[in-house]
Amino acid sequence: MAQSAREYDRIRTVLAETDTDEPLTAREILQLLDARGESFESAHRVATVLGRRARRGDVTVVESSPYRYRLDA
Repeated sequence: MAQSAREYDRIRTVLAETDTDEPLTAREILQLLDARGESFESAHRVATVLGRRARRGDVTVVESSPYRYRLDA
């Protein structure tokens, strides 16, 4: 769980720096992470981390095709 928390913190930090208000896909988030030198395994891993945080209320998942994610906290 600690690794997932660190990964979420990395995602949250990068998204805070981008100043975007729109929900993003996992692939779009992965591209932002890559552009800032944050290596992440895959878009699937981004989705997994954010999906777990959604259960805690930290992330809103917009169920579309593809899913989009908005960080609430």
